[in-house]
Amino acid sequence: MKPRLPLPLRFSRSYATRLPERPPYRAPDPLRDNPHAVYESLPENATFIHRPPPTAPSPLSYTTAPASPLLQSSPTPTPTPTPTSVEAGSLPPQVWKDKGAKPRVSDEDLAQIRRLRREDPATWTRTRLAQEFNCTPWFVGRVTSLKGPERRKAQEEMAREHEAARAKWGERRALNEDIRKRRKEFW
Repeated sequence: MKPRLPLPLRFSRSYATRLPERPPYRAPDPLRDNPHAVYESLPENATFIHRPPPTAPSPLSYTTAPASPLLQSSPTPTPTPTPTSVEAGSLPPQVWKDKGAKPRVSDEDLAQIRRLRREDPATWTRTRLAQEFNCTPWFVGRVTSLKGPERRKAQEEMAREHEAARAKWGERRALNEDIRKRRKEFW
C-alpha cells in the first residue's frame, strides 16, 4: 500500500487560462460576383461600380431614372438647378413661419413707451409694452431700462417672489440647491 499524502497533488489545471477567441468577422464584398452590378470604366484607370438596391424598381427609383449621368443609357447633359429654377414643391416645408421685421417705432411712440414705463413699471412691463407697441421686449428694455432705486425695488420684488417659491421646495430639493451653491463657491 502506498503512503497517502494529506493533499492530492495535481499537475494539470481544471480551468481555462483564457477564453477562446473567434477570428474577426470579414463581411463578404457585395460588389464581387454580383450579377446585377454595373461596371463602368472611367478615365485614369478607374472603375465605377454601381449595384442597384435589392428591391423592386419603382417609378421614383433612382435606378430606373438615375440622376447620375454615368448610369444613364444615353448620357445627356443635365442642367444644374439654380435657386430660381427650384420648384416650390421640391423644397421641404418650413419649420416655423417667417414673422418678418417689426415696423420701426415712431418718436412719439418711443416717448410714450418711456413715459408709461417711468410712471408705473409694475403695470407697464416690458412684455406688455412690447405687445402694445408691436416691438420686442428686448427693445423696450434697451429704450427704458430702470434706473437706481426703481431697479433695486424691482430686484427686491423679484427676490421676494423667488423666496416664496423656494419656501415651497421640499427638503431634498433645498439640500440639492445648497450643495450646488457650495460647489459653485469652489469654482
